[in-house]
Amino acid sequence: MRQAGPNANTETAREGGLLALGRPLLLLDSIAAVAPGAAGQVVVSGSHGGASAARYALAARPLLTVFNDAGGGKDDAGIVGLAMLQAEGLAAVTVAHTSARIGEARSTLDEGVVSQANAAAVALGAKNGQRLRDWLAC
Repeated sequence: MRQAGPNANTETAREGGLLALGRPLLLLDSIAAVAPGAAGQVVVSGSHGGASAARYALAARPLLTVFNDAGGGKDDAGIVGLAMLQAEGLAAVTVAHTSARIGEARSTLDEGVVSQANAAAVALGAKNGQRLRDWLAC
């Protein structure tokens, strides 16, 4: 994976040269900033993986979306978005809230450890317990 410049939280492969899983990588502190142009890209966010966050990813249709598990939450509210994305054939993972700062995409990428993965993400090679950066660099 190539490194980004100082404004990495909003850079894309076209702008900053970031690639993950062979696709353009977009770092967003908030998934609410994702745009339709992210279709087919890898989006690493600092957002929780709840239903409201998943709706943004569903609209943009990235190849893979990365969230923070936010500690799970009541009734697994911090990860329910993974199933929503799976229902549409979209890959999604969360990183452990103990491994990366919530709300910081750079922390998610640099320090995150995969805590949950939907079946589409597993098909791309995601494994619980692996460092996100290592997997995306493959």
